[in-house]
Amino acid sequence: MSAHDERTLARLRARAYEKSRELADLGFVMRGSIMERYSRCGSPGCGCHDDPPRLHGPYWQWTAKVAGKTVTRNLSDDQVRRYREWMDNAQRLDQIVAELFDISAQADEVLRGLERETAPPRKAKPRKRRGAHGPGLRS
Repeated sequence: MSAHDERTLARLRARAYEKSRELADLGFVMRGSIMERYSRCGSPGCGCHDDPPRLHGPYWQWTAKVAGKTVTRNLSDDQVRRYREWMDNAQRLDQIVAELFDISAQADEVLRGLERETAPPRKAKPRKRRGAHGPGLRS
């Protein structure tokens, strides 16, 4: 292995280690989306039925797929802040994992190049000769 390849692999290992430390520091993660909702009530004299309406809200809702089913929860303002932080962490997780895949692909490319350089030459396989009546042909 050349000194250049060793340095390249050492740099890639250091980057992968750094990314794994970032994973350890992430904290909780959560998927889904948060929506701000406004609604009308059932009281006919309420301002939410005026023109223009003065709707009730905002109400915060979190929605996500959990075990293949859509789950929706109403959230308080404190919960919204917590969920947003965890959802930001999930996005960062995706970025870190994508970077780890990229780093690994770069390391694989270096190592495959080394394997091609050091591999013994491949022997050519003898070809099978087929007669006029080879497999699948009938006379």
